[in-house]
Amino acid sequence: MTTPRIDARFAALKADHRAAFVPYIMAGDPDEATTLAILRGLPSAGADLIELGFPFSDPMAEGVPIQKAAQRALKSGMRLHKTLALVRAFREQDQATPIILMGYLNNVLTYGYETFAHNAAEAGVDGLIVVDCPPEESAPLADALDAAGVSLIRLATPTSDDARLKVIAARTSGFVYYVSVAGVTGQKEADETAVAPMVERVRQASGLPVAVGFGIRTPERAEAVARVADAVVVGSALVDELAKALDENQSPSERVLALAKRLAEAVRSARVPVSA
Repeated sequence: MTTPRIDARFAALKADHRAAFVPYIMAGDPDEATTLAILRGLPSAGADLIELGFPFSDPMAEGVPIQKAAQRALKSGMRLHKTLALVRAFREQDQATPIILMGYLNNVLTYGYETFAHNAAEAGVDGLIVVDCPPEESAPLADALDAAGVSLIRLATPTSDDARLKVIAARTSGFVYYVSVAGVTGQKEADETAVAPMVERVRQASGLPVAVGFGIRTPERAEAVARVADAVVVGSALVDELAKALDENQSPSERVLALAKRLAEAVRSARVPVSA
């Protein structure tokens, strides 16, 4: 299965000989209006794709920053159907930037796989990452997403051997998300020398672009990883920036977009352009 927006974006990036910058934000943190303002500003700030988290009360793969973001979002009343409404509002102004939802299976299961897949596609969602859904249990969800034209994007990790990578690659489309460090988000730093060979193994196993996330918090680290990966995902640093803005009574959207711009510029400068 192909997802046109994702495939088109990675094809354009490959032609430009550069990696994608993929910011992550939490829907509803701290409220719907702020999320929509950030979403609408991210493409101008340099986002090539956007990961939009939907909050869950027990985000097991997340460190403290994203745990707190989920708590703020749930307190504000954000739910999965409202997350789709945010995507729908974003699509009123942007039909090109791929949107990837990221979250946990309980929310999608409660919503109903077929209904969720249909509504997500109608809203303008391009892909879904479900952190706690192993490939062996994903067939019903994958069937529903395939029918709706939404990519199921799976996670690979440093412990994924060749046999496991074949399982992960099956029915994955759009790209593969490589978790560069063991543990939860926002705790360790990605090492591009360790990431590079694994990215190549994932590419060979899947035939898809590889996005690297976890452990990337600074422009310097984003630039280093962008030299070896097809996409660089930054989440905790942006969520932290939003939290700091709230603490300091400043504009969360302005602070997040300013940091996103610095990260995007670092990713764009990572590779030497190919001579004409």
